[in-house]
Amino acid sequence: MRAKPLLTYKAAGVNIDAGQELVERIKGAVARTRRVEVLGDLGGFGGLFKVPVERFRRPILVAGTDGVGTKIELAIQYDAHETVGIDLVAMCVNDVIVVGAEPLFFLDYLVTPKLDVDVAARVVSGIAKGCEHAGAALIGGETAEHPGMQMSVDYDLAGFCVGVVEEPQIIDGQNIKPGDSIVGLGSSGPHSNGFSLIRRVLEHTGADENTQAGERSLIEQLLTPTRIYADTIIKLIREVSVKGIVHITGGGLIENIPRVLPNKLGARLDSTSWPSQPVFDWLRDAGVAEVEMLRTFNCGVGMCVVVSPSDVEEALAILQDCGEQAWVVGRIVRDRYEKARVS
Repeated sequence: MRAKPLLTYKAAGVNIDAGQELVERIKGAVARTRRVEVLGDLGGFGGLFKVPVERFRRPILVAGTDGVGTKIELAIQYDAHETVGIDLVAMCVNDVIVVGAEPLFFLDYLVTPKLDVDVAARVVSGIAKGCEHAGAALIGGETAEHPGMQMSVDYDLAGFCVGVVEEPQIIDGQNIKPGDSIVGLGSSGPHSNGFSLIRRVLEHTGADENTQAGERSLIEQLLTPTRIYADTIIKLIREVSVKGIVHITGGGLIENIPRVLPNKLGARLDSTSWPSQPVFDWLRDAGVAEVEMLRTFNCGVGMCVVVSPSDVEEALAILQDCGEQAWVVGRIVRDRYEKARVS
């Protein structure tokens, strides 16, 4: 009588031992993100975080979740796994801080048909580095191995961030008035938006790791991690009355700025007020129309803040002291029809 085949989870494609090895590999990187409010250690069923109520009278929790999109395909192609870990944190944190919130903690989700411990450890080390930059604790996550799952990439990512803001200090744009100034903060490149279009342009032009854009490699510029603005924004709002904050993410400049404007107000931007980056010049030269640039990419401005004209000089000084490139890029106008225009 023939023996029945041995049925195991590993034979089915899920390697629990590899998952445990990954947890051990990332413990050091995760530990560097620890805040005093964190309770317990990595590996529990849930991450514990003591809300710092002693610092707040009316604390409001702010949550945000996001991914990295198809930038992952480029990162895999060019072996840049750490960069998308930073991107993941940045995309979530930059959304949370626009209401004036301080990032508290972060969780990640990595899914793959087959777990490569070395690659996953590099991704998570990037996530931990992003959390360090943001001041957020990495208190947990999930690495899911899904054998047989049809995926166009080797892995995919999602992130989740929670922050806190004092209720009376929530920045919601309701005090924005005509004549207010829009200050733009420089981006580090396309960040993590528009990569389906970028990959199509790369395919169309045949560009590769040897292609230059200005004085740097095009691929290097495309894979530069998304800038994390948390520390800068927190310092700014402590010193200046900021009326509105905009993360220039999917939808570009013309779709995101109207999201914080009260009814019947619009924004007018002057595209000559900030320097163009070589990576965006390359995309224009490759055939991407200007209207498509403005509604897809940040075009060199990764975050905007709205302040009164009287606060502009102080805001610019603080931003520059924080190491940011910053410019007055436009103004708020009365306009019930067209919300944002770039000239």
